[in-house]
Amino acid sequence: MLSRVAADLYWLARYVERAENTARLLDVASRLSSMPTTYAGRTNEWESAMTATGGNFLFDQRYEEANRRNVIDFLAFSPENPSSIASCLATARQSARSVRTAITREMWEVINDAWLELRRHSVDSMSPRQLAEFLLFVKDSCLRLDGFAYRTMLRTDAHAFYNMGTFIERGDATARILDVKYHVLLPEQDGVGSGLDYFQWASILRSASALTAYQWVFRDALRPWRVAELLTLRKELPRSIVNCAENTLWFLDKLANDYGRQGPAQRAARAYHAGLVNNSIDGIYQEGLHEFLQRVIRQNNALGEAIEAQYLR
Repeated sequence: MLSRVAADLYWLARYVERAENTARLLDVASRLSSMPTTYAGRTNEWESAMTATGGNFLFDQRYEEANRRNVIDFLAFSPENPSSIASCLATARQSARSVRTAITREMWEVINDAWLELRRHSVDSMSPRQLAEFLLFVKDSCLRLDGFAYRTMLRTDAHAFYNMGTFIERGDATARILDVKYHVLLPEQDGVGSGLDYFQWASILRSASALTAYQWVFRDALRPWRVAELLTLRKELPRSIVNCAENTLWFLDKLANDYGRQGPAQRAARAYHAGLVNNSIDGIYQEGLHEFLQRVIRQNNALGEAIEAQYLR
């Protein structure tokens, strides 16, 4: 496969996953903002959503305040934000158009329809109900594309590159969301176990579609260390960091078998995955949750760069 085609498939998946993750963050911010002050906390939930995407610097250059309208505009519609939902879907559509022969008709129709539908929406028409419907549309479109990729793509190297993009992006998003909760969402003066603490940890689980999963795995009230364990080390959860690392390694090994050789990307993936499966939640808290998550983000980014250098250039 040409490196150009592989790169388009990889980034198609990454941008679609990024659009879905951004929609999930906006959904959580909207839910928290609608709660009574007692449970919403003293921090700005819209600013927290912005922090989780890593777009603060670009946002601060264009807006004076991280309020509802500005954050929705920047994260959902702004063409000046390369990671906005609109920008992600537009870039994903362009990548899909470049590799029409490597994806299926159903996949193309989903991404093209989503791009066309998106143009009907703007920040000026975002009442709370319309925002919820818009975010549901974005998440459903991304999930449909994921489902069609799973059900209709041939299990060739094209399928491997597409899935590696998905899991690299998903692992990064999970780490960032959890790190923001640890540092931004809960003010220092609010104790662990308060009503505020419960609703904010629940919001993090909802952003990863993991609230029901938590109840199945632990069958207990929300505990911060168990939420952290679920999102980092429990491979049963599709959005956990270790699950994303494991799947990335699996597809890299498949490419190595298909192409008859391994490289730096496979070695980086093994080291990354081994560091996760050999860890424990006690070890994470001894290191410091923030320090652990920052290290995970760096390793995940380094793995993405290794994949690009080995296959996509």
